Amino acid sequence: MRVLSLAIVAVPLCLALGVVRAHTQTTPSSQEKPSSQSTTAPQSAPATQTKSSIWVTKPKPPVVPPPPPKLEHFDISQIDKTLDPCQDFYQYACSKWNAANPIPEDQVSWGTGSGLRYWNESILREAMLKAAAETGNRPDYEQKIGDYWAACMDELTIEGTPPTRALAAGLAYIDRMKRKSDLADQVAHIHLAVPGAWQGDDNQTRAALLGFGQQQTYDDASKVVASIDQGGLGLPNRDFYLKDDDKSKEILGKYEAHVGEMLVLGISSEDADQGAADAKTVLAIETALAQAQMDNVARRDPKNLNNKLSLKQVQELTPSFNWKAYLEIVKAPPSSPYYLVSSPQFFRSLETVIQQYSVDDWKLYLSWQLIHGSAPYLNRPVADNNWDFYAHTLLGAKQQLPRWRRCVRAADRDLGMALGQAYVAAAFPPESKQRTVDMVHDVEGALDRDISQVDWMQPPTKAQAKIKLHAIEDKIGYPDHWRDYSSLKITPRSYLENVHEATAFEFHRQLNKIGKPVDRSEWTMTPPTINAYYDPQLNTINFPAGILQPPYFDSAMEDEVNYGAIGMVIGHEITHGFDDQGRKFDAKGNLRDWWTPEDAKAYDQRAQCIADQYTEEIPEAGVKQNGHLTQGEDTADNGGLRLALMAADKKLQSESKSLDAQEPDGWTPRQKFFLSFAYSWCEQVRPEYMRTIVLTNPHSIPKYRVNNVVSNMPEFQQAFSCKQGSPMVRANQCRVW
Repeated sequence: MRVLSLAIVAVPLCLALGVVRAHTQTTPSSQEKPSSQSTTAPQSAPATQTKSSIWVTKPKPPVVPPPPPKLEHFDISQIDKTLDPCQDFYQYACSKWNAANPIPEDQVSWGTGSGLRYWNESILREAMLKAAAETGNRPDYEQKIGDYWAACMDELTIEGTPPTRALAAGLAYIDRMKRKSDLADQVAHIHLAVPGAWQGDDNQTRAALLGFGQQQTYDDASKVVASIDQGGLGLPNRDFYLKDDDKSKEILGKYEAHVGEMLVLGISSEDADQGAADAKTVLAIETALAQAQMDNVARRDPKNLNNKLSLKQVQELTPSFNWKAYLEIVKAPPSSPYYLVSSPQFFRSLETVIQQYSVDDWKLYLSWQLIHGSAPYLNRPVADNNWDFYAHTLLGAKQQLPRWRRCVRAADRDLGMALGQAYVAAAFPPESKQRTVDMVHDVEGALDRDISQVDWMQPPTKAQAKIKLHAIEDKIGYPDHWRDYSSLKITPRSYLENVHEATAFEFHRQLNKIGKPVDRSEWTMTPPTINAYYDPQLNTINFPAGILQPPYFDSAMEDEVNYGAIGMVIGHEITHGFDDQGRKFDAKGNLRDWWTPEDAKAYDQRAQCIADQYTEEIPEAGVKQNGHLTQGEDTADNGGLRLALMAADKKLQSESKSLDAQEPDGWTPRQKFFLSFAYSWCEQVRPEYMRTIVLTNPHSIPKYRVNNVVSNMPEFQQAFSCKQGSPMVRANQCRVW
């Protein structure tokens, strides 16, 4: 699944340039609950608070949230006319706005879309507050979101429960591990309790040892099979363990110290030296797993991931990991005809790592996984320590988000489709949906014309490309059917327990898809999400209601402004169906080569131009960007803006207007189109987070998403009368679409 990613947020890293995380692995509702031996926290009364306890902290008085910031609307007066658009268009469009809008202390970035996220979360907060205050007969979804809110905001109980008690059942279960053959049992219970712990590497959720789930098969997208993926790391990716530059060593040292501190906090040992020694063991295991992992560039080629193995073959890769026991505990359906194993080499190496370390070493690793994965839902000493490393050290945040925003985000993850009903009712009128549908059709029409006009594709390939384009299914705003959460138990008593229950619910919902027909109606983003995505195996483009708001879509603005902002987003997602990854899937979502050899070679040459162009030093981050990692997103950015401009031109022509007619305010529609595009990407990013993005994320940072695109477009040169040799006019302009 290809995600646009619009603005930067603190965690999780898979958002990187994405406002909201995309759940790339999804699965059908299950009535099953976690095993009685799961790691969910026991129900208990809050501890008596004493000043002498290092675990108990006095809850802060409730804070009334400030009113949400105003939504940003495209404002032509924000353009800095003292600058030259042909020298640095991003600065020309964004410098005044950025200077007037510094990054808040609790953010790692701040852009024109950041206020929208606050606005969306405020709507969700009001819906949860209202549901929590109801005492009569509530609809099921209101009971869920109301009780989830009550438990999450109950700081008295959370702060009065030391982590040793909150995690007592899970830690005791780990301590009962006697032999390495028990490892599968232990991993299964963590997967059933810790959010994201079962999701593989593409989700960047730091899966516990390995990832397990479901996905459509590459060769026949109508079928769903079990999938097994690499995992096991606590840092964003393998490079954080393997790079040996000074900054990487510094971060690794801070991570080791963090692991030690968290083990001391979670296991209730007063021995800091022992915690430090234990952290070295955890780091050694994770480093060995990092060395075994397939790198993120190789993972971009779906052919590298299409490894079909029987369960017997999977077991032969890792003799010490009892797959039968794991599958029984997580209640995976036995109907998978085979298992898609992303990296057989990782699992061969995993067997070596299992043998290399003792049972006690693995207990430490598992305890770390449980404590780390549960940290945001525990009391302040643990939650703050977790924040300090992951949000402050890795991303540069200066202070934590207010509790209400953390609760809203957790609820959106765990109950997003229930919350989505409230959001759509409040913020997404039918006329917004219809206007978006019309724009999508306009941009799809632009690609149809572009395919007809390109001179590097032969007729047979063009015909196949159009078949795929016309088969794309457009999903706008929200799903046709809301998810059924009736089997999920949510109470107002325990935040951690609710998170564990929701994790098990979602894991089982995912696994129940195995062996069943593909559900083409499902969404993997919630309606309030400020993002969009293309799914190559469903061949769908998906635009949640959350992004169909200013500054991306504004019903009060001219067409050229909307086409420059949300039109580019639409074009971006459509182009993903024809980027270096998406082009390898056919109209039905099957991994199939429908290109003539000559056209495939011509495509690769153009794609290589993009990769070479974006392989560059990023001075602001102090690291070099790998253009092969960002190639798909960069191709989509370039193609998306060009398609949006073609669509805007045709739209204006249908109204007897011209892109180049000067308007009363002194600007032309063509200029406003490009300015609106850049304005939607105005964003400041803390250097720590910028470095993490460049090393891990397939999206370029905002400045380069603007300047690198417009410098490839003669249409931009025309709009601002840029001369040859100007920085925004490349001598070698790259173009795929």
